[in-house]
Amino acid sequence: MDPGHPERPERLSTLLRHLKETGILEDVDVYEASPAQRPDLARVHGESYLDALDRVVPESGLVHVTLDTAMGPRSLDAAKAVAGAAVDGVRMVLEERKQRVFCAVRPPGHHAEESAAMGFCFLNGIAVAAMAALEDDRIDRVAVLDFDVHHGNGTVAAFMDNPSVLVCSSFQHPHYPYRYFDVDRPNIVNTPLPAGTRGIEFRNAVERDWLSALDDFKPQLILVSAGFDGHADDPLGDFLLTEDDFAWVTRLIADASNRHAEGRIVSVLEGGYDLDALSQCAAVHLQGLCS
Repeated sequence: MDPGHPERPERLSTLLRHLKETGILEDVDVYEASPAQRPDLARVHGESYLDALDRVVPESGLVHVTLDTAMGPRSLDAAKAVAGAAVDGVRMVLEERKQRVFCAVRPPGHHAEESAAMGFCFLNGIAVAAMAALEDDRIDRVAVLDFDVHHGNGTVAAFMDNPSVLVCSSFQHPHYPYRYFDVDRPNIVNTPLPAGTRGIEFRNAVERDWLSALDDFKPQLILVSAGFDGHADDPLGDFLLTEDDFAWVTRLIADASNRHAEGRIVSVLEGGYDLDALSQCAAVHLQGLCS
């Protein structure tokens, strides 16, 4: 992105350094992501859009796909690796090689719609992963749980007419991206919360909206759009959450996966732009997935 842009390489390098320094990486297996293949991407994104992304990749410098989303020479490769990591994670858990997977990746993806990049997102990795899971004969119901401070508009748009996928999204409202936050479908659970939301209010709302939906839907696999920009120190949101709140929501998701999905979870990093807060929140999230 442009100099000073919050979606910067240091997000991932700082996070990985923190996980190494705290010893968390010693307790997990680490894999390199493979790029998502065109058939996987095309289940979510239109062929003409994918072709357009390929054409716009610059040889050097930056090309602005939208006002806030720039593409460099390797940006699309990175976005394909994000989606590939999520798909690899799904296949790992469905083949019982792993029970839970966390994808430490960038750029984020949950704002990307069928034919539109936006909000730093080019490809919707979590949606691509959900569709890959549904290709497996053993999976009929997938839940996507999104606790980013920004609404997962692209994921809602992808599945609002697909009853095989339950999408639960908590987010600041009104706030970017101002799209699909009021979709009324049985399989879409939107949890809008005002600026200034604190941990107890976040927890009460998620328990109220998500738990009954999950227990009714009984997902066979849970995917997570893990956005940590709801932290009080984050520059792009106005929630007042702490690491304890992200540890709590991770336990809630893990408990739901144990009840319904044989413990299977694939979590994909979305937002989180204060480097220290991102690192600490992702660490407690990963520890919660491992417990």
